[in-house]
Amino acid sequence: MILRLFMLATALSLSSAALAQTSHADHGTTPAPAATNNAHAAGLTSEGEVRRVDKALGKVTLRHGRIENLDMAPMTMVFTASDPALLDKLKQGDKVRFSAEKRNGVYTVTGIELVH
Repeated sequence: MILRLFMLATALSLSSAALAQTSHADHGTTPAPAATNNAHAAGLTSEGEVRRVDKALGKVTLRHGRIENLDMAPMTMVFTASDPALLDKLKQGDKVRFSAEKRNGVYTVTGIELVH
């Protein structure tokens, strides 16, 4: 009888540990919320202000907030445009939402849109 109780207690202990592992697999994370607008859905998660546009060089200077995916603090800096056409509708002073990444050591804007 004692052996059966011991085996039952061990089985329950192991099953609760397995259950705890699966139920805590995503502990501390929250599911990504559904996109609330096209910019967020397109990955345009950083915000900034256009300080300068250089279409000839395909570059834009942005004063931006924190860029999470680059672990970058707010600052003003020059980005290369992944496609020079991204710069066509931009002018100094425009408020924008954008996405950026580091490609071959160069900070690159991969998407950008005006904030209205």
